[in-house]
Amino acid sequence: MDVFEFGPDITLDRPAYIDPTARAFGKVALGEGASLWPYAVIRAEAHAVQIGRFSNIQDHAVLHVGAGGPTVVGDYCSIAHHAALHSATIGDNSLIGINATLMDGVVIGRNCIVAGGAFLIEGTEIPDDSIVMGMPGKVVRTQNNFLRTRRNALIYHRNAEAYARGDHRAWSGPEHEAWQVEMRRELKAEYRRLYPDAD
Repeated sequence: MDVFEFGPDITLDRPAYIDPTARAFGKVALGEGASLWPYAVIRAEAHAVQIGRFSNIQDHAVLHVGAGGPTVVGDYCSIAHHAALHSATIGDNSLIGINATLMDGVVIGRNCIVAGGAFLIEGTEIPDDSIVMGMPGKVVRTQNNFLRTRRNALIYHRNAEAYARGDHRAWSGPEHEAWQVEMRRELKAEYRRLYPDAD
């Protein structure tokens, strides 16, 4: 993979794709299958930034740390374009929308969606299975978002593998459509296994 040289405190566990324009400084760990997209920036001068397995940090997203603690992104998360995380913690299978800002001490539960443009003030805690909107961000609905958020992460993972091969059109054509059908089938089976009491 042709990327810039990482410093000695960067840990890479077989990420799927790191764009050459992405930047990471300080103590940063990137999990298996994760991806960093164009102009994503991660800085960890104090504490650390941890990106979970199969999570994606999209174009122009910024992950930083303050004095209060690390920034932690769980597994199968999507941090969308221009989002900013500052010493925030994101649970597994969650999606942080375009231009959302999460300040120091924010904790997002599992299977959550934070809407684009939301601003979460310091110390906000969001329970599992929430949809968050607004400035300041508040829970507007409670529902299990596993199918939507995990699907988004898997689509980005497939795209990351394609980008690593130089293929920038992986989201089009009959092969992609067939893959999506099979992926949805497997996801629904996984959902029923994990949440047998869900509607």
